[in-house]
Amino acid sequence: MDWTLVGGLAVGLLIVTAPVGVSGAVFLLPVQLSVFGVPSPAVTPTNLLFNVVAGPGALWRYRRDGALHGELARRLVLGTLPGVVLGAAIRVFALPGPGVFRLLIAALLLPLGLWLCLRTLTRAHHQEPSTGELPPRTLTGLALAVGVVGGIYGIGGGSLLGPILAGRGLPVTRVAPAALAATFATSLVGAAAYALLALVSSGDVAPHWWLGLACGTGGLFGGYLGARFQPHLPERTLRLTLGILAAALGALYAAETLT
Repeated sequence: MDWTLVGGLAVGLLIVTAPVGVSGAVFLLPVQLSVFGVPSPAVTPTNLLFNVVAGPGALWRYRRDGALHGELARRLVLGTLPGVVLGAAIRVFALPGPGVFRLLIAALLLPLGLWLCLRTLTRAHHQEPSTGELPPRTLTGLALAVGVVGGIYGIGGGSLLGPILAGRGLPVTRVAPAALAATFATSLVGAAAYALLALVSSGDVAPHWWLGLACGTGGLFGGYLGARFQPHLPERTLRLTLGILAAALGALYAAETLT
């Protein structure tokens, strides 16, 4: 068997970020670029394919535990679905080059990771907002913007919504299932959009099917395990770890872009 498929399966299995509402695609993407050598813009739909295959593992566990319900998930999906289609078009026709894409990764992950770390470390000094403090229209608008970025970036949207909402102080147990539901829905639509765009555009636009399926199969089991053990993991540790990883990856790609 091709070592790339074995490596993809292993990487997908080891990226267990489902407890905080992140599919793991945000951390898989740099691996695809640097280790597996997936070209741009094909790396984006390959990442979306990973989300489609990996998502049901965590979602099934959350649904079984009764955590996958409520208005939050519906609002996130409603906003991110149209956003990811627009983001896919922007990615193919306006941002095809790897240099611009690496810069985009750095610009997204570095400040988001630092902000999440800061909010986690200072969380005890702030009152936790309730879901009522997030107006429905504001939440949908935020999801729309994140959906556009997710369509460009290949993360489905939930990988940004999870840290943003967690950073606001919303309980991870509520954010995680909703963010993963949005990620799955938008990744499904986004992957289909890229498949259609590949028919009318030149270049390597279609996903690398076997790699995406291999990574997604690993993520299917890893996501289930992450959702299964979420109640036993310290929320503060998860938030801080997520922020550190995001900031470190952003700094790495910022350095690579500048050199």
